[in-house]
Amino acid sequence: MNKFKIFSLALIASAAGANAQDINEAKKAIDAEQFEKAKTILKSIIKSKPSDGEANFVLGNVYLNQSVVDSAKIYYNNGLQASDKKNLSYIGLGQLDLDAKNTAAAQANFTLATKDMRKKDINEFIYIARAYMNSDNPDYKSAVDVLKRALAVDPQNAQALLAIGDAYYGANNQNDAYKSYRDAFTADNTLLRAKMQLGVLLKGAKSYDEAIKSFNEVIALNASYGPVYRELAETYYKWARNKPSTAKVNLQNAITNYEKYLSLTDYSMDSKMRHADFLILVKDYKQLETVANKMIAEDKVNPRIYRYLGYAAYENGNVDVAIKSIEDYIKVPENKVIGRDYYYLGLSKIKKGTAADGTIDQAAFDAGLADIKKAIELEPLVVEEFADFGKELFGKKQYTQAASIFELGANNKESKNYLDDAVYYGISVYYGNAGKPLESRDKAALENAIVTFDKVLEASPSYDEAYLYKGRLSSALDKDDMIIKNYEEYVTKTTAKGAEEVAKPATAKKIVEAYNAIGAAYANTDKAKAVEYFNKTLVLDPANSYATQSIKALK
Repeated sequence: MNKFKIFSLALIASAAGANAQDINEAKKAIDAEQFEKAKTILKSIIKSKPSDGEANFVLGNVYLNQSVVDSAKIYYNNGLQASDKKNLSYIGLGQLDLDAKNTAAAQANFTLATKDMRKKDINEFIYIARAYMNSDNPDYKSAVDVLKRALAVDPQNAQALLAIGDAYYGANNQNDAYKSYRDAFTADNTLLRAKMQLGVLLKGAKSYDEAIKSFNEVIALNASYGPVYRELAETYYKWARNKPSTAKVNLQNAITNYEKYLSLTDYSMDSKMRHADFLILVKDYKQLETVANKMIAEDKVNPRIYRYLGYAAYENGNVDVAIKSIEDYIKVPENKVIGRDYYYLGLSKIKKGTAADGTIDQAAFDAGLADIKKAIELEPLVVEEFADFGKELFGKKQYTQAASIFELGANNKESKNYLDDAVYYGISVYYGNAGKPLESRDKAALENAIVTFDKVLEASPSYDEAYLYKGRLSSALDKDDMIIKNYEEYVTKTTAKGAEEVAKPATAKKIVEAYNAIGAAYANTDKAKAVEYFNKTLVLDPANSYATQSIKALK
């Protein structure tokens, strides 16, 4: 569904008079995602007429949409005391029940909301359907069932058609969603959200150019309709992600359209927070740091700002600011900490401990790694984002640290980088130990690397290079039986591919490595076998000095 919940009817016909016009203006503001403006209008209505149950209900919905549950409850309960349309607040309480997974209580509240409906009333049905859709536990089937009751009464009701389109879309029924949105706009050609949703369907189908055309048709009807620019921004962003060759232009288009969207909202702190979320999405960290600092100057209360500042500061190289900002956010018990918070904190600590020549202070690395592990505990798939960092360490020949990073991915089979990380982990462990004296090698890590390559072979049986790496790791462990077993397996798998494969210089070099390693392993127990393998080396590489000298020493 759309990024923002559309929980209210945009233009439900109300009784005549100034008050009716005011509540319709509030609903227009909600549809335009100008939530602060809507709250101001609704509070004004309630102040002048506390008995207005609908105003209390709609205001409760605005707060619930913004996750301010306590305020939502206050206005729903106030609405129950109203003399006019108090039944609507039962719907709001019903959505809270749905959020709490108390379906029976929700049904009871919905029954109270509809028990005195007149035969031609359908607004309650539409609000109930929205509650089902906007719940933390959406139930699109129930929403469709309720809306069918509304459409049985009034088949051409544009709001009911729009709502059932949203319900079908939520249930991944694209065909019925398209028909419903089209019918809603036909029934009321001022209902721009219905027209916009046709473009949303195209965006979801990755028809980005067609989606943009559709959104531009909405703009042609009303260039001041803010939500369409948000949809344009998200479309350009998705297009950039799915087609990297368009990334530079499309990401800029995404940012431009999101800024246009913001200019048409109320520039509330809530909308600025959404802007910050979008800047993270498009990786515009310079702008994000600027925005976060401005928000802190305006509102030192909202702790999420420090999260944004921490992320941006890390990406912009300001690691001290990053560490302080994220730690300030995490240390407050009431703040909801997510994996990405520890992700950035860990990387910031490692970067702070990295010298100009690229070497890393081990204590700083260990502190950062501890935070990285906390990130993965909270969000296991955040491990996918560490692959590039691991490769950066590997490229700097910081193999021990690289192995620590790749091991995280190698332990998560659900990660898209699982095989790649597992292979890099094994190689990193080997290179991190190969140059050390035998007594200084990390035997536990070497053995674990061999086990990891066994897992790689389970997932990808045709990856014959795993046997080569297992042979190398066995050599680092100085275990002759494992050296022979793994290198022989590599030779068998490789030669089975035919003479053409063996004749390739790179392949021949690896087979020579295998023969020499096997020969060396046999040298202490079976000299004849050792000579046999060194002679095999000389068939492929007659000038190989190691094989020649080894044969001389064995005779």
